[in-house]
Formats: sequence, structure tokens, C-alpha cells
Amino acid sequence: MRTKLIAPSLLSADFGNLQRDIEMLNNSQADWLHIDVMDGRFVPNISFGFPVMKTVQQHAKKFVDVHLMIVEPEKYVDEFISHGADLISIHYEACTHIHRTIHHIQSKGVKAGVVLNPSTPVLLLEDIIADVDLVLLMSVNPGFGGQKFIENTYKKIAETKDLILSNNSTALIEIDGGVNLDNASKLFEAGADVLVAGNAVFSTENPERTIELLKV
Repeated sequence: MRTKLIAPSLLSADFGNLQRDIEMLNNSQADWLHIDVMDGRFVPNISFGFPVMKTVQQHAKKFVDVHLMIVEPEKYVDEFISHGADLISIHYEACTHIHRTIHHIQSKGVKAGVVLNPSTPVLLLEDIIADVDLVLLMSVNPGFGGQKFIENTYKKIAETKDLILSNNSTALIEIDGGVNLDNASKLFEAGADVLVAGNAVFSTENPERTIELLKV
């Protein structure tokens, strides 16, 4: 049976009740907790950093998936690891020495992923695909939650799957942006392993039930 993981994004949580929302996810069928870190430079927005990571570390009981939308991520990966990250994904577009950084993350006992923006071709991953644990495909332009899903993502999933198979890679494929109940099953069928969902989970009356439905 194929992997079908749901990673709710805390970017859409209620920051006035963050512990409550994390505990809700602990008790739900969510598989991972997705942490979107933005620096206002690589993307036109600023989200949270180490103080929020400390709260996540204190209360999260599930796998912590950290997505660094920041320039020079290699300067910060060690601190995110010390704050409880189980997987750190860095943007291909933001890291000059991506091979070195991926292996540094893995040397600390943490899984490492590479992220592609919607306009970045999958073929650029050919020399790194066998080394990474995950490929995160952005299905919106990074920086803000609640954006409309980019349909070309399905083509990129197929290209990524082909690249993984042709290089005997074990990398998972994660999709981030515009994921909802209308497209989740289609994304899994296309070859995605992990779906990040923010507004689709936290804007509903029953987030736990929504997570269940996303996995169907």
C-alpha cells in the first residue's frame, strides 16, 4: 500500500491557542506537523522562528517537518535540529551548496529534503535525487497561505516520480500549497506521498474530521 501522509501546516493555526491546536493534531490522524519558516527575503512574508519552534518541541508528539523558505539555510539548520526538527527541507533556489547542506543535515540524524518552486524544473534534481529523503514540490508560489493550487503540479509529480525511480531513490514526494478535499485524492493517485494542508484543515469546523477525509 502506498504512503498517504497528511502534514497540517501550523502557519494556519491559531497562534493565540497554539498549544491547543498542536494537541488537537496530536490526537488526530495527522502524520506530520508542517512548520513553514519564512524570512521576508527569500519570500515576501515573515512567519515564525525559534520561539515558536520551542513551543512545538514542548508539545508535539508527531513527526516535525520543517520547511525553510529562507536564504542561506545552511546557517540555521543546526539550530532547527536542536529545536526538534525531524526533517528539514531547503529550497534548491536558496542554497548554493545544496549537496553539502543535505548531507550535513543527515549527518545529524535528521532527514533532509529539497524544495522546488513552481517554476523550477524537476530535472535540476538529477544530481541530488539519490541523496535526499524527500522532494517538496510547491504547488503555489511560496510566501502566503490560502493560495490557489497550480495545476501544472500534476505534471511535476509525474516527472519527479520518474526521476526517483530511474535513480533508485527512496525519496518521498510532498506537495505544499492549495491542497484541499477536492484535490487530495487526485494528488495521492498522481504519486504524492505527503500532502501539506493549512487552511483546508484549520478553517473547518471539525479539523480532525477534515484530516481523516484528506487521507481517504
